[in-house]
Amino acid sequence: MTLRLAPHPIAVRLIAVLVVAALLVGCVGIAAAAGDGATGDGEARRRLLAGLEADLDANPSVPGEVVAVRAPGLDVTVAAGLADVSEGVPLRAETPFRIASVTKTFVAAAVLKLVERGDLRLDAPISKYLSPESLAVLRADGYRPRRITVRQLLTHTAGLFDYATTDAYDAVNVDDPGHRWTADEQLRFATEHGDPLGAPGKVYEYSDTGYVLLGEILGHVTGEPLPVAVRQLVDFRRLGLNHTYWETLEPEPPGGVALAHPYFDTFDGAMLDPSHDLYGGGGLVSTVGDLTRFYRALFHGRVFDDPRILRLMTKISGPGRRAGAGMGIFRVDVDGERCFGHLGFWGTQTIHCPRLDLTFARTTNQADDADFDSDPLERVIADLARAQDQDS
Repeated sequence: MTLRLAPHPIAVRLIAVLVVAALLVGCVGIAAAAGDGATGDGEARRRLLAGLEADLDANPSVPGEVVAVRAPGLDVTVAAGLADVSEGVPLRAETPFRIASVTKTFVAAAVLKLVERGDLRLDAPISKYLSPESLAVLRADGYRPRRITVRQLLTHTAGLFDYATTDAYDAVNVDDPGHRWTADEQLRFATEHGDPLGAPGKVYEYSDTGYVLLGEILGHVTGEPLPVAVRQLVDFRRLGLNHTYWETLEPEPPGGVALAHPYFDTFDGAMLDPSHDLYGGGGLVSTVGDLTRFYRALFHGRVFDDPRILRLMTKISGPGRRAGAGMGIFRVDVDGERCFGHLGFWGTQTIHCPRLDLTFARTTNQADDADFDSDPLERVIADLARAQDQDS
C-alpha cells in the first residue's frame, strides 16, 4: 500500500538550512534485542524482524522502524534501528513518537462521540460552534461559515485552504524552528496565504485547517481544553492508552522512554516546536502498542456505543471517493484486503483490516519516504494474519 494519506510537508529546503550533526549513512544499525526492541515469540517475530531489516537495508535514510501487529492469536512487536541518530539510541518496542496526522482519527472519534450523545449535530453550520474571532477571520477571506458543516470539516470537503502545505509556512519554520504557534495564528495563516478552494461539500482537499477548527469546536462544546476533551470523550484510561498524550499540552506519562526523533532526510524534526502541528491536525505522542489498542477498540465497539457511528465514520464521501476519505480515517488496500487507517507525516501508519481482524501500527521516524515501499512488510503482516485465521 504505497499511499500518502496525510500530507503535512516540511519543505526539502529545511535540509539545507538545519542539518543534524551526524549523518544517517553509516549510523543505522539493527538493534532489536528480545525484551528491548522485540516482544512476542516464534516464527511471527522472526518474519517481522526480517521484514524490518529488509526495509532498513533498502532505505539507508530510514533511521529505524518499529511495528506492532495484533490479530486473533497474534500479538507481536518488533523494532530495529535508531530512535536518535546523533546519540545512537536504539528504537525500542515501547518508544513513543509523534504520530502527526494519525491524531485526526482520535479527534474525529471525539467529535463523533459528541454526535452520539446528541451534544453536536454533524450537519449543523460551524458558525454555531466557533468563536466570533474565528468566524470573523473566515468571513474576511470569503468563507461563509453558515454554509460549512461539521461533517464537511471531518471529511475534508469544506473547501478550506490548508496552511500546512504552503511554502510560506515551511519558511517560517525554517527561519524560526522554535516558534510557538497558536491555533488562531494557524487559522489566520491559512486565510492570508490562500482562498476558499470551492463550494462546501463539492470538493475534497485534505486540510489541517479543518481539523484545527474541529479542535476549537471540541473545546467550545465540552468547555474543556482540546487534550482534555479528546482524552475524556475517547476515554483513554478505559482503553488503556497509557502512553498517549498531547505533546507540551499535557505532562508526559511517568517512567516513559525518551521520544523518538522524527527525521526529514537528515533534518531532525525534534528541533521544531511541537506547536507547528499540535491543535487537532496533529499533536499526539503515542506508541505502536497504544495505536493498535485504540484502533482495535474503535473497530470492536469499545469507543462508540452505537455501531452506526463507526459505519458513519468509515463511509467514504462522494468528493473524497478517489482518496478513500471517511471521517478522520481512510479506506486503503493492504495486500488485497479492504482496510481502514491513517498515515502521519513523520513515517507513522495505523491500519485495521476487518475481515482478518488485523491491526498494525508502525513508524519509520522518517518523513522523507517518497521512495519507501511499504508493500513487502505489509504482505508479511497480512500473511501472518491469514495463517492465524486458517488455523483458528
